[in-house]
Amino acid sequence: MQLSPRLECALEAIDIANRADPNQEQVGEQWLPKEFAYSQHMTRWLFALEPEPSERLQIACRAQHIERWTMPRKDYPEGRKAYYQWRQACGRMHGRRAAEIMAGCGYPAEECQRVETILTKRELRQDEDTQLLEDVACMVFLERYFADFYEEKADYDRDKWLRIVRRTWGKMSPRGHEAALKLAEGMPAHLLELLQEALADPDV
Repeated sequence: MQLSPRLECALEAIDIANRADPNQEQVGEQWLPKEFAYSQHMTRWLFALEPEPSERLQIACRAQHIERWTMPRKDYPEGRKAYYQWRQACGRMHGRRAAEIMAGCGYPAEECQRVETILTKRELRQDEDTQLLEDVACMVFLERYFADFYEEKADYDRDKWLRIVRRTWGKMSPRGHEAALKLAEGMPAHLLELLQEALADPDV
């Protein structure tokens, strides 16, 4: 796929920023900077769900967690309210950084603002681009991080896990649901069972 010069500029700048992450993630036989690896997962799933995505979606997905390690969760208090405050602060930071990079690569102000809005997810459900970004993020979580998160939070009771799965499912579109169900076929048995139990609720 031939990239426009400004898209190539923006993606390269985001990659450079994310390669500075001091944290590492194993991908196959390689160890990569964690947020750089995450950005590659996001791009891969974007093209899996939407074979011809717009330039702004490619940038938004690549910048979904740009420089997130600079705003660690531990800087905020414990609890769900503080967690959402942290998530919102991260979204604003990611949007601002993506817009700055886009401006530097020659994108017009309205496109920069558009990507900033997508990354803050202020218009989830109402905006197709924001919804696609959320579908991609959910697929990356389910494929790459769900199993480890389950092990990390082994002290969570069953009801809490069901709520987590249902919240994730509730943020996704029918296109995302279809992809998630196909992905679930290859999940470990205990995660597949959890997903099936969560989705058995008629209100989900």
